[in-house]
Amino acid sequence: MSALRDALRDLPDAVFADFLESDDSYLLVIDLPGVTADTLDITVKEGRLQLEARRAKDVPPEFRYEREERSMFLDAELPLPPDATPENAEATVERGVLELRLPKRTASEETRIEITDAE
Repeated sequence: MSALRDALRDLPDAVFADFLESDDSYLLVIDLPGVTADTLDITVKEGRLQLEARRAKDVPPEFRYEREERSMFLDAELPLPPDATPENAEATVERGVLELRLPKRTASEETRIEITDAE
């Protein structure tokens, strides 16, 4: 898990994250102000969590940007704990706060390998 903790520390200063653990799952809570379900993409591939988020902003049509310091585009790749599984994962975004629950693999997920005698 230290790899994930280290990766969370490397997120931009404007992004705050908590990482929690229970007996059967992990919970990742990330503050992403202005981000909605439509502007967030989450994928898991080869034990790594990929987050792509952008802030949705409504600008009145009569205005144009002279200076923009509140832009947000996050493209982060985070290593998952080895026992985390994306199967049955749940993600919600409410008021710019992402909550991602990742179940832990259970002992029942073991795969038995058949052994045969070599001839």
